[in-house]
Amino acid sequence: MDFNKIPGSLIVEVSRLAFASPDVEFLCFGESDQVTPLVAREAAIAALNAGERRHTDVHGLPELREKLASYLSNLHARPVPEDRIQVTASGMTAISVALSAIVRPGDRVVVHSPVWPNIANAVRLRGGEPEFLPLIRQAACGFHLDLNRLDAMLQGARLFILNSPNNPTGWTATRDELRAILEIARRRHVWLISDEVYSRLVYDGTAAAPSLLDLAQDEDRVVVCNSFSKAWVMTGWRLGWMVLPRGTRDDITEIVEVTHSGVAAFIQRAAVAVLQDPSTAGAFRAYCAAGRAQVSQALAGLSGIRYTPPAGAFYAFLGVEGLTDSLGLAKRLVRGHGVAVAPGAAFGAAGEGFLRVCFAQSHEKMARAMQRLRDGIRMETTG
Repeated sequence: MDFNKIPGSLIVEVSRLAFASPDVEFLCFGESDQVTPLVAREAAIAALNAGERRHTDVHGLPELREKLASYLSNLHARPVPEDRIQVTASGMTAISVALSAIVRPGDRVVVHSPVWPNIANAVRLRGGEPEFLPLIRQAACGFHLDLNRLDAMLQGARLFILNSPNNPTGWTATRDELRAILEIARRRHVWLISDEVYSRLVYDGTAAAPSLLDLAQDEDRVVVCNSFSKAWVMTGWRLGWMVLPRGTRDDITEIVEVTHSGVAAFIQRAAVAVLQDPSTAGAFRAYCAAGRAQVSQALAGLSGIRYTPPAGAFYAFLGVEGLTDSLGLAKRLVRGHGVAVAPGAAFGAAGEGFLRVCFAQSHEKMARAMQRLRDGIRMETTG
């Protein structure tokens, strides 16, 4: 069969090995061991019991769109009206729908790297040509985006995809950097897709990371994508949303219709309920901050490790001195040491030499997993 093939996921490759192995601590996926808040679960059950199982408005439930508009308007510097919001079946679906609307075969799409592999693969599926701008690692302060190089790469490009806070590095763009990115995109007549699924998971005491929603005008060619998966601990519920340029929602809704025909009502009811509980995102951020501190403590003094605590998201992205086969090391850590982490190569060539660790886990799980990881790295990279 002649399929439109894309590269396989190295994270999945490691996870399949881990699933087949006994007693493995999973830190390779982008999900927490916490359960979804009770208020969301109860709302979904109540909606099912009430018979909410039929098709809904493909835009999304009006109640959810209004809640999202209020939430975003209160969180960011500029108001976000309801008529710019489109509900989707996951954050990845939001990105995919945006790509379907914007990208045509042969279009150049600039993506900074390392980055979640699904993004570049989604570009490839639409015939686009992803071009990667490596983030620059700075020893004292993590990663950095070269704005001058971005400007040069965006000449003649169709789109720039931004992911801040970033998976896997935790790099988080400042407001000044976002302002510069927006100015470059306007000058180059380039679309922006901003993947902001980790926006509430920052560790500087603020409520959210800087966002293009703080800066962009309603008519700017900017699509902001988000999800309930991370900050609201709803991984697996498959519910996201898009904030669109003014006047474009009906056209985007037609793409949603032919992509997944809308989101189940009971899932949207869960989201309405969790948005009414302002404590959820803050409590989960504190939970992740504790895991972040455990990683720093566990890696302290470990020879050959380059690590800076991330500004955002819930991953530790640690460099291993001399490592040229992160997939091989990740597999050895599963087989010999009972801990599964994501190989840096899964996030592009710029990620080789690194391992990604998800620290959105309980204290007990992190303690076990980090001891295994520490011992495994020491044994596998010395002698």
